[in-house]
Amino acid sequence: MPWRGPQEEGERPTLGWYVLDWMMQNLAQPGRDVDDPAPFLPTQEQADFLLKYYEVDPVTGRRVIHRGLLSRPRGWGKSPFVAAIALAEACADVVGSGFDAYGEPVGRPWHSIRTPLVRIAAVTEAQTDNTWLPLLEMARGGSVAADYGLEVLDTVIYLPRGEISPITSSATSTKGDPACFASLDQTETWTAANGGVRLAKTMRMNAAKLGGSLIETPNAYTPGDESVAETSAAAYQAIIDGRSRARGILVDHREAPPETDLTDEQSLVEGLRYAYGDSSDHPGGCVLHDPPCAPGWSPIERLTSEFWDTSNEPQDLRGDLLNQVTHAADAWLSEPEVRASSDLGREVKPGDRIVLGFDGSRKRSRGVTDATALIGCRLSDGHVFTLGVWEQPDRLPVGPDGKPVEWQVPVVEVLAAVHEAFATYDVVGFYADPAKWESHVADWEAAYGKRLQVQATRNHPIEWWMTGGRSTLIVRALEKFHTALVEGELTHDGSSALVRHLCNARRRTSRSGLQIGKAHPDSPHKIDAAVAAVLAWQCRLDAIAKGIAAEEEEMFGGSF
Repeated sequence: MPWRGPQEEGERPTLGWYVLDWMMQNLAQPGRDVDDPAPFLPTQEQADFLLKYYEVDPVTGRRVIHRGLLSRPRGWGKSPFVAAIALAEACADVVGSGFDAYGEPVGRPWHSIRTPLVRIAAVTEAQTDNTWLPLLEMARGGSVAADYGLEVLDTVIYLPRGEISPITSSATSTKGDPACFASLDQTETWTAANGGVRLAKTMRMNAAKLGGSLIETPNAYTPGDESVAETSAAAYQAIIDGRSRARGILVDHREAPPETDLTDEQSLVEGLRYAYGDSSDHPGGCVLHDPPCAPGWSPIERLTSEFWDTSNEPQDLRGDLLNQVTHAADAWLSEPEVRASSDLGREVKPGDRIVLGFDGSRKRSRGVTDATALIGCRLSDGHVFTLGVWEQPDRLPVGPDGKPVEWQVPVVEVLAAVHEAFATYDVVGFYADPAKWESHVADWEAAYGKRLQVQATRNHPIEWWMTGGRSTLIVRALEKFHTALVEGELTHDGSSALVRHLCNARRRTSRSGLQIGKAHPDSPHKIDAAVAAVLAWQCRLDAIAKGIAAEEEEMFGGSF
């Protein structure tokens, strides 16, 4: 029988309800006295995650998600929660197998298909203890051991068929290990240097071969570390942006709002309460539900005091306790700064007076081709918005010879976007870095140069080099943009590409001052939209200096 269909708006078929009941009936709450066990009770947040993680296809009844990422601050309860999921994967009916006579999803246990192997993975043995120790308590304190015939030892749990065990990146037997489920803890610390990248790749491939799944439980990662958590978040963003056709990835990341002020106690408490959600012990409960839920276990007042301790690094506190993805050591802008300056509610309308910024590329002999970006900025309020960003997809199409087809910027689409911008808005200025686009910039100057009220130079009204002997002008333009964004003088539309490129930009010191660049020349993390935004902002400043903005103010009666 097919799925019964949604009983309320947005409902999807899921085994999550069954898994929730199974956990509460069979597992003990870790951290309790062994003589006074209590059933494991997932929070509302955790229940919401389970419903999504165990979603099944409404036609086939098979599991939809094969790769999850649950990102919360330290102390939220990620490790015990994922330990409960590991025990469910080992024993419960979690393999989607259709629908019952009432149209409800049903499952069967892994041992009915193959020998279930469940792995608790980390890069060090101490790190595996985060999940392994509460898992042992859950198994020993609840009824699961007796009811499912588990032999619970300190270093392994034997199932009647299969086992649950910890594993680290130093293990030599992970390749080919047929684990139906794996937990990957603290993947913000998993890098190529400590074997974490290789371990994660191996665990994903192992799960894929038999239709299994895994869950990462990182804290906020540091951009530029190229950790497993960072690459997983990037893979999910590529799906959202339409740059990847991958499916089955669930990312549940929540962080304190970007405007959280570390120097203001009320703002800090509210930020912590939001980040910790249902685990917040604030008397008013968490701030995610209406009415608020009951207080949890995370000591918000105690955590607040950590921010007053001058021996702590603010960036570490933002990542560990506010769960904010901040910035690399040499980042030009932090992600909270970029997010705080976004204003998704501002609408740029046809006919608005704007300026444009452009940075382009063509192709590379190796690595990922740089992006091409066209960014606008409204004169009246300095709102920066994205008109087009063209980026190489994560996976290139394969040609008849079986080799990936080389990707190039779709020049016709770019030219059409520029033409449409001039047709839609009142464009009074256009600055473009002509590198590799010299002929097209020359065509734009011929077509639009005479109508531009602000011009880069008399002979070349659009050409504005971001390289070469103009380093002093470049440094000043970058400094003005940086100050405007941090001080709230400009807003932007929060587009994924613009935010990513701004956060990807790295500080580079030159003789003339601070410039920006990619993390390294062949980095796949591009900054072209950031460069185009800087050019658009500089064009706006030059327009204001010429009095062009004042002309618009008179036209609209001083309404801005």
